[in-house]
Amino acid sequence: MHVFGLLGNPVEHSLSPPMHEAAYAERDLDARYITFEPTSETLPQALDGADALGIRGLNVTIPFKQQAFDLVEPDDLAARIGAVNTIDFSGEAVTGHNTDAAGAVRAFEHHDVELSGTAVVVGAGGAGRAVAFGLADAGMNVEIANRTVETACELAEEIPGASGHGLPDLPRLIEEARALVNCTSVGMDDREQTIVPGDALHADLAVLDAVYTPLDTRLLREADAAGATTVDGAWMLLFQGVEAFERWTGEDAPVGSMNRALRDRV
Repeated sequence: MHVFGLLGNPVEHSLSPPMHEAAYAERDLDARYITFEPTSETLPQALDGADALGIRGLNVTIPFKQQAFDLVEPDDLAARIGAVNTIDFSGEAVTGHNTDAAGAVRAFEHHDVELSGTAVVVGAGGAGRAVAFGLADAGMNVEIANRTVETACELAEEIPGASGHGLPDLPRLIEEARALVNCTSVGMDDREQTIVPGDALHADLAVLDAVYTPLDTRLLREADAAGATTVDGAWMLLFQGVEAFERWTGEDAPVGSMNRALRDRV
C-alpha cells in the first residue's frame, strides 16, 4: 500500500482526504491519505520519519508551508514563491513543490479563460505570491494590489513586468484586466464582505475567489451580476490537489471524481 498524507495543525476539517481517497478509488490504487498534526518543534522529525517509513508524498498546509520549505529541496517555482505545499519522497532527495500556482492556472483554464493580458491579484501573502508567480509564468501581465502597498511592491519586484499598488487603485486596474483573483480571506468570515468594488467589475473579466467557505462570496455574486466569468475557490483547491496527485502517482487525475468528493463536503 502507498501512503500519502497531509501535514498541518489543525487538520481535522481538511477537505484533502476525501478528495484524494476518491482519486485512489477511481484509479484502483492501493493507497491511503492520512492526516498528521506535528508541532513546529517536531516537524523536522516528522519529515524524517515519513521518509524512513516510505510515505510517498505529503501535502503541507498552515502553519508549515514556510518551515517545510527550509527542510526540503524546493523546485524552481517553490523557491521563487518561498513556500512548499507538496513534498515528494520518491527521488534520491526529498523535494518540495508549490501546487497553489498551478491550482489557480488550471482553475481558469478549466473555465476556458484565456490567460493573456492583465491579471489583478489582490493580496500579497502566501496565496497571493503563488498565484502571482503562476499567472506570470502562464504569460499574463500581473498587477498586485495589497492593503500594505510596500508589500505589494516588494512582491512585484520579484516578478518580471509586475507592479505593486494599494487597494484604492483596484477600479483603475480592473478596468483593463482580463482576470482578477482575490487571495485575501475577505468574504470568509462574513459572506457580505468584499474587498473589490462591485461597480468596477465587468463582463470581459474572469474572477477567481480563493475563498471556498462560502462558495458564493459577495465578490462572485457581484461578478456574476456584471456578466463576468466566475470561478469559486473550490476549483483552485481541487486543482492544487490534482497537481499533487499527478506528481505523486504519474497518472492523470480523475478530476470529476475528485471534484464531486470535494463539493460533497464544502
